Amino acid sequence: MQAEAGTILEGKVTGLTDFGAFVELEGGGTGMVHISEVAATYVKDIREHLEVGKAVKVKVLSVGENGRINLSIKKAMEPEKPQRPQRPQNKPGNQRRGAANVWQGAKSAPQTESQSFEDMMARFKQVSDEKITDLKRSSDSRNGGYSRKGGK
Repeated sequence: MQAEAGTILEGKVTGLTDFGAFVELEGGGTGMVHISEVAATYVKDIREHLEVGKAVKVKVLSVGENGRINLSIKKAMEPEKPQRPQRPQNKPGNQRRGAANVWQGAKSAPQTESQSFEDMMARFKQVSDEKITDLKRSSDSRNGGYSRKGGK
């Protein structure tokens, strides 16, 4: 069997060094398992985890242009992470919150073209004052009822 990145193969440890282990693969060829790829925990001494002649399951991490095969024992042991199921989009509790307390203003009769400029300015000032009052009330409730200028 040809060693390709991502495949899991059986092999036999043929040599140990301070930095890793050499593994002869079932389909022929030899690869190396770096010490950081031996176990999911910190490995100080590789000889505590492996010995020459031990059969191991390895995952091919990469095959270099020069034929070097990089292997991992810990990734061969990891179960494949299952895909998280997609949450249904139509559940009531699954919707993102929109903008908080967007001021809608008092619903009034539609404006007519016969209003004078003064009437439109008076209406604008009234709406503006309502917006400011609502904004102050909202920010006071978020701040526990205290304003920045001191006391209530």
